[in-house]
Amino acid sequence: MENSGDSDTAMFYQIDYTLTDVPKDQGYFHAQFRHIKSLPYKEVYTIVDNIKGKGHYVGTVMNWVSKTPGWWGEGEIKFFMDGDNQFPTICGTGTEDYFCGSYGFYKPGTDQYMEFTTPYTGLPLVIYPETDQQKKEFQAKFSLYRWHITDPIRFNTDLKVTIHALGWKEGGLYLPLQDEISSVAFWYQTEPHNPFPKLP
Repeated sequence: MENSGDSDTAMFYQIDYTLTDVPKDQGYFHAQFRHIKSLPYKEVYTIVDNIKGKGHYVGTVMNWVSKTPGWWGEGEIKFFMDGDNQFPTICGTGTEDYFCGSYGFYKPGTDQYMEFTTPYTGLPLVIYPETDQQKKEFQAKFSLYRWHITDPIRFNTDLKVTIHALGWKEGGLYLPLQDEISSVAFWYQTEPHNPFPKLP
């Protein structure tokens, strides 16, 4: 835990544990936070990178601030693992699909976003600007999660996870976005792990 504020604070905690033998090749839980205020034009957002070892990926939490009016969730999530270079082992079909909110997170029969929560995936929070009157063509803020509990993504040597920030422009062409995005990646892996990037 790190206090990055200007004043002292108290922290309360509880530790639950089991006394048992832990195998030397046991995977340990890891989580990594990343944040970018404005994604550079045509660049891909990196959820996690430089994972070396054997393990499995178990979840993604994202907060997404749309800076361009209109649709924002067309980007593919990609899981590069075990020596992948240009082409990933797993390539998704869109942000909305990865978070199981296909067809734009629409509330049926409306042009509004629909918040939802399930045990493994959800869009639990949508914040509309005061001026947008809850219309999809305006900017909004989103919180999303996906837990890979029933579908863990297993890797043997390395893992990198990225996602595009893409919308649509006229003519059915992709529109690269420069949105504000933050994320936490969750995974288990054998130790040792590579150093994490400096917190933003």
